[in-house]
Amino acid sequence: MSERAVLHVRGRVLAGPDDVRDELWVVGGRITYDRPAVARDVRTVDGWALPGLVDAHCHVGLGPHGPVDAGTAEKQALTDRDTGTLLLRDAGSPSDTRWIDEREDLPKIIRAGRHIARTRRYIRGFAHEIEPEDLVAYVAQEARRGDGWVKLVGDWIDRDLGDLAPTWPREAVEAGIAEAHRLGARVTAHCFAEDSLQDLVEAGIDCVEHATGLTAELIPLFAERGVAIVPTLVNIATFPKLADGGEAKFPRWSAHMRRLYERRYDTVRDAHDAGIPVFVGTDAGGTLPHGLVAAEVAELVTAGLPATDALAATTWAARAWLGRPGLDEGAAADLVVYETDPRADVRVLAAPRRIVLNGRVVG
Repeated sequence: MSERAVLHVRGRVLAGPDDVRDELWVVGGRITYDRPAVARDVRTVDGWALPGLVDAHCHVGLGPHGPVDAGTAEKQALTDRDTGTLLLRDAGSPSDTRWIDEREDLPKIIRAGRHIARTRRYIRGFAHEIEPEDLVAYVAQEARRGDGWVKLVGDWIDRDLGDLAPTWPREAVEAGIAEAHRLGARVTAHCFAEDSLQDLVEAGIDCVEHATGLTAELIPLFAERGVAIVPTLVNIATFPKLADGGEAKFPRWSAHMRRLYERRYDTVRDAHDAGIPVFVGTDAGGTLPHGLVAAEVAELVTAGLPATDALAATTWAARAWLGRPGLDEGAAADLVVYETDPRADVRVLAAPRRIVLNGRVVG
């Protein structure tokens, strides 16, 4: 499309779960629902349109052993774009990916800075590894470096205990979260197990990643405080393999990981049914490939979420939660068009018909 071209999307435009329109236009890279008065060069796309999909937990610039080069980070971002994922919340990366912001052909990124972990209590090369007395200073640093989010590692295996355990004392996370909020940032935390969750929520955490340790006793607390979860079920699917690998050295940890895996769908369904906000995230980067959002939405449906709610978790609701527009009048035209209604079968998300980023057809 040329700079002066107009894109006409017609069929069914899903501007919201209950806001279905017949058409929209893209003029000058932006959405309008008013027919342009004059359009010399019009390209028409027919189908079912959604806002660009959201991966609310991924890692651009991160590989299995830590930071990767710019070429690899670019491939990660392009993989997401080519599956229709046009907004990424980067939940921790040691790489500087600000250069991506200058590229109109790459997804938009909301960064959480670099992970903040306890010394020797996370994957080597991924995080700042510090002690509790330094947490406030590092939270302030990453709040200033990020885009309104800070990422803590809330639990990890304690090798002396032989099982998952919290990484921070209560007073440290209270002070760290308070500092992030003072600086205008929200805080999220990696948590697999049960024991760190109550302290984090009562300390004011805004979101918990994975949240496999949610129990019937903890769910009302999350719901009351409005704490969101990003389950990353495509990542939780790796728990049995991880458990097998650690069986000989850490049998208690391995058994725990298997239990968390076995109840994963019940955990997510019960959270959703209680009114806890649930959003789509894949944990891509590190060991998982990018481009898995469609698979994660399908997993949420398998867990028991209605299809429209699973779609909202990667479109309308996710964008509102992150403070970014969807298919709004005047918004940058980031949208995906499908052959059939994704509300009828979310598996269509794996086969986008057209992808439009910043008003340009990119796929």
